[in-house]
Amino acid sequence: MMSFRHVTPVPPRSATGLVAEVYRQQAADTGLPRMPALMVLSPVPELLAATWSLLREALMAGPVPRTDRELVALGVSLANRCPFCVNAHAMFLHATGDHRLAEAVLRGERPADPRQARLLDVALSPDDPPELAGTALAFHFINRMVSALHTDDVLPGGLQRSRAVRGLAGRMLSRAAARPLPPGESLRLLPVTPPSPAWAGRSPVGTAYAALVEIAERGAELVPQAAAVREEIAAWDGTHPPLGSPWPAEPVRRLALLAAKAPYRIGEADVAAAGLDEAGLVGVLAFGAVTATRRHEPRGIPA
Repeated sequence: MMSFRHVTPVPPRSATGLVAEVYRQQAADTGLPRMPALMVLSPVPELLAATWSLLREALMAGPVPRTDRELVALGVSLANRCPFCVNAHAMFLHATGDHRLAEAVLRGERPADPRQARLLDVALSPDDPPELAGTALAFHFINRMVSALHTDDVLPGGLQRSRAVRGLAGRMLSRAAARPLPPGESLRLLPVTPPSPAWAGRSPVGTAYAALVEIAERGAELVPQAAAVREEIAAWDGTHPPLGSPWPAEPVRRLALLAAKAPYRIGEADVAAAGLDEAGLVGVLAFGAVTATRRHEPRGIPA
């Protein structure tokens, strides 16, 4: 049983329309019948499609080594304190065959290889392929949504805590992880195709990211004083707020700021006070999450 919080996602067997199309492509490309990190977004189909597109094009498609991308995904997830994503991508790192590296990262050790250590630190440069920056941005967004809407367990009963289970899961995923996916095939699912940012060049990663930003920004319409929320997130130093930090009394603004700064602290009382339906809740969280994500956009342009 999947442990979702605050939402009841559309299950694959009941999906229709755009949600069903995303689920079909996701299952075909990953070999997984369901991906809980995506399912939590299904109350807003357009957001689901854009998030899947960025995840596919940045993490899975094209020739960039999967190990490099998984290290970036793990580095971001560790920084954002998202146990679900850390354990999930440790298993995907196992799937690449880098078993020792996966376990070393989980133990808090730095890779011996300087380049791998740089990727785990998410110390990217304009010379890195846009897929790596896209992976980092994807997980800044996904970490926040998953932390808010899913428990920490990737597998039932917390089985992901077992090294043997992680290794076995990696071996089961290895064929799909090794299969190269042609870039750009997810773009047909996007409801909007805004201009790609300069840092992405001609990569489909840029189109997917621009679509995610445009769609997630729509949640601002539900947030009182959304401009003030943007300003507060822009001024934030990126550190995790200490316990007891003040949050706005207005409940929807509070949800948006929690989604940006500390999504793992969102509780039932926060959600109930906002009085939103599931689509509204996902939309407000997405606005906070994408506003925080945009702080990490590359400033340089790839050569």
